[in-house]
Amino acid sequence: MVTLRHAKYLFAQLFIACLLTFVVFTPSYAVFVSPPKEPLPLIQQIFPETATIKGKSGEVPHWVIEDNGEIIGYAFETNDINKIPAYSGEPVNMLVAIDKDGNYLATKVLEHHEPIILAGIPESKLHSFVDQYSGLKVTDRLKVGGNQSENMIHLDGLSGATVTVMVMNVAITRSATKLTRHLGIISASSQVIVPMATILDDVYQQSDWQTLVGDGSIRSLYLDRATVDKAFAGTEAEHIDEASAEQKGDMFTQIFFAQANLPNVGKNLLGESEYTWLMSTLKPSEHAIILLGNGYSFKGSGYVRGGIFDRIQILQNDNAISFRDLDHHRITDIYISGAPQFKEMDLFIVREHFEFNPGVDWQLELLVRRQLGAVDSLFTSFKGDYHTLDQYVERPPVIEPEPERTLIEQVWYEKNVEVIALLVLMLILLATLFFQDILVRHPTFMHNFRHGFLVVTVVFIGWSWGGQLSVVNVFTFLQAFMSDFSWDLFLLDPVIFILWSAAAVTVLLWGRAVYCGWLCPFGALQELINVCARYFKVPQYELPFAVHERLWAIKYLILLGLFGLSFDSLGLAEQFAEIEPFKTTFLLKFDRELPFILWALFLLLVNVFSRKMFCRYLCPLGAALSTGNSLRLFDWLKRRKECGQPCKTCAKECEIQAIHPDGHINMRECHYCLDCQVTYFNEQKCPPLKKMARKKQKDFGKPIAAVEVS
Repeated sequence: MVTLRHAKYLFAQLFIACLLTFVVFTPSYAVFVSPPKEPLPLIQQIFPETATIKGKSGEVPHWVIEDNGEIIGYAFETNDINKIPAYSGEPVNMLVAIDKDGNYLATKVLEHHEPIILAGIPESKLHSFVDQYSGLKVTDRLKVGGNQSENMIHLDGLSGATVTVMVMNVAITRSATKLTRHLGIISASSQVIVPMATILDDVYQQSDWQTLVGDGSIRSLYLDRATVDKAFAGTEAEHIDEASAEQKGDMFTQIFFAQANLPNVGKNLLGESEYTWLMSTLKPSEHAIILLGNGYSFKGSGYVRGGIFDRIQILQNDNAISFRDLDHHRITDIYISGAPQFKEMDLFIVREHFEFNPGVDWQLELLVRRQLGAVDSLFTSFKGDYHTLDQYVERPPVIEPEPERTLIEQVWYEKNVEVIALLVLMLILLATLFFQDILVRHPTFMHNFRHGFLVVTVVFIGWSWGGQLSVVNVFTFLQAFMSDFSWDLFLLDPVIFILWSAAAVTVLLWGRAVYCGWLCPFGALQELINVCARYFKVPQYELPFAVHERLWAIKYLILLGLFGLSFDSLGLAEQFAEIEPFKTTFLLKFDRELPFILWALFLLLVNVFSRKMFCRYLCPLGAALSTGNSLRLFDWLKRRKECGQPCKTCAKECEIQAIHPDGHINMRECHYCLDCQVTYFNEQKCPPLKKMARKKQKDFGKPIAAVEVS
């Protein structure tokens, strides 16, 4: 027959056997390394087989890809342009390919050291994330996850590796922007977004030529011979068709130009019937530009041979709008009074695909050419500005781009709800600690409050926000502290940063007990499982205190082993830190390899029979936090001289056996559940209090001695 004593030892042996099995067999799954990939074979896969890859060069290092002597694209490594440390403290190096117009063709991960990817999330999901960039533009504003907003393209994040993919997004977009600006593909200045203006059809008043020219409805580009000669000065064409001294002041050309589909302009210049005809020929979002000129021809003769008007174009923002013969209509006459005679009068249609905005300023550019020979020529250009009057169009408010946030600002902004909620929880916990002597006098409320707080810790801090601290964070901090320390790495995850700040403060004030007992999601989950088991009367097993006390050493040995490994290889230490089931339980939510799932489930199942076995004997994070226990400033857990000898009530009730048989509390093992304080103030449970109560009652029942009054 198996006695209770034998059952306890069998239970301990089973626990240790499972631990050894995990340590021996798991590294084959966990020690996974992502070898760096060579970029050139990947570039060859992205571009056509006939493409030629020129060696990496330039102030902003990049490859140039040509096909038949023509540039078809560029490729670069993000680490060459913008190194941003990710969650591991090392940057994720990626190959990015773009075409000559600044469109993303492909993005490939070359190398990373992210522990959550190395041993946890399948690397294929990381590749799926970067595949989202194909087809997007460098000028697009890209954002990982978060709330939907206008003028922003949202990329699907990667659950469990949010910080990693946000860093990757910033590295890709900033590197691509820097390169394309360097190459002149995009302008260096960010532009406000100007929505399309609407032409007001009812704005018309009969006017003469002088009125429309005077108010700016019709603009003019005037060039004299001296201005043109000056533009060619110092070139091979300097003396070709050069004006004499007497001719310098003569007109070279004068062109009047305007938007003809503005009712007040078109109707006055063309007449009612011609304007109606013009508007009937225009498709939605098409516009008409009228040019009236004397002197140097703005049409030339090239359009007769090639169908293209090569002397004029319209410039608006980054668009250069040229015209073909199909976009051209000759005007026979204009009907506005007071207008001069013109040698050339023409309409040019701006087609829909140019996305011309009638409410945005534009320029007429005139190209003046001088022939150097039968074939060669040299040209220069002159520009005239046009501003559409406010009364002609309805301009929606411009959209100012949001100021570009730093990566840390972006992360904290995206996590603002979690940050606020977590800070509120910290304040509630702080208030609980400060008023603990009052709260523990109400046992039912205290137990319900604590269990509710633990549920919040598991559901929100753990599963929803991924706020599970790990001993890996300790090693990362130490590595950063011994090298080029920067807070940026730790600020990348607001929830983890706040929890570490809370852990640091509580360790200094009360020891490791507060974090382990209230804020650790895995610890909270273990305790809740045990509470449920006790509710259903599941038998509980506790080891003899002598055995229990010696098993405490295991977690410190694990911590020392991992600490030693971290000096040789932080990545290797991270992989062996899988003895912590935190990543499996909360970050990956049991979506990983079977050994990790079985290990986590085993540690949780153990709690059905004994509370927090992992925390007590195996947790390297708890061991790391307890090393600072000697620094704690406060000792608010009250004891009596009778505690331990003769009274052992609290020691027996302590479900993690943090109270020694002699009655003192081992604060390195205490989880600050406050159960002992509930008993301390409970006159129905605390033997010394019960004894004092009986004594008071006995003294109260004694007869009062008579006092003689003289």
